[in-house]
Amino acid sequence: MVRPKIRFRKSALVAIAATTVMALSACAGGTTSSNTTSASADANATGEALPTVTKGKLTIATGDPAYSPWVLNDKPESGEGYEAAVAYAVASELGFSKDQVVWKRTTFDSAIAPGAKDWDFNIQQFSITDARKQAVDFSSPYYTTSEAVVAVKGTPAAEAKSINDLKKLKFGVQAGTTSQNYVMNKLKPSVDPLVFNGSADVVQALKGGQVDAIVVDLPTAFNVIATQVDNGTVVGQFTANEDGNSFGLLLPKGSALTPAVTKAVDKLRDNGTLAELQKKWLADAASAPIFEQ
Repeated sequence: MVRPKIRFRKSALVAIAATTVMALSACAGGTTSSNTTSASADANATGEALPTVTKGKLTIATGDPAYSPWVLNDKPESGEGYEAAVAYAVASELGFSKDQVVWKRTTFDSAIAPGAKDWDFNIQQFSITDARKQAVDFSSPYYTTSEAVVAVKGTPAAEAKSINDLKKLKFGVQAGTTSQNYVMNKLKPSVDPLVFNGSADVVQALKGGQVDAIVVDLPTAFNVIATQVDNGTVVGQFTANEDGNSFGLLLPKGSALTPAVTKAVDKLRDNGTLAELQKKWLADAASAPIFEQ
């Protein structure tokens, strides 16, 4: 998820010195920690052979709080919820049992900031971007966002079961988004969608009855029904969008663990584990069935 970043001078000499220090820090990629090194660990290494923050333990961070369906009931240690389940699957691939995993909590902004970290990797819907790669490392993607339909419970739109049902609806979308592109070029409903400049306008159109349903990416859909639309429901989702945002496990910049963690994620993707976990936690458990195009 691309979130907005919420982040005396006594003499000219002090200002110049401070600027110089900041520039040097930026070039160095931030202060290094015990799990941040220019030398990469063997991608095939596992368990105690890996240079984790605490030897023999894998320290994983997530949000405070962490929300469903990514983490159920704000309890990542349960392994329930998509990201909690992915974290333990990666841990297993790295040679750590469930009782060797230690959980920590962080804010989103502190995680993506440069500098030392007291965890091995962080998982809380971090979109992989070039700008963030200047300060942190990412694994390969463990999830790529799909588009989803949100409606109000009790309306005909909320009962849609197929693509044909959806084609009859009047949708609201935000201008310039992958959601707009999907509705106009792939779904192609019989009624032209209403296009709004901002996401708040899209949600308000649904609440005010100007549209039957809205299309947003799935993470946004979960947020909309949880915090913005009373009696909102995720009617369903479409298959992964090639234009969607990709989420990666976030590691300290230059982490020696990055090759091993990426290899673990790649294996989980290739053997179908990620797809199974997505179906379990982001479709079935979250009551967001997949509409087949």
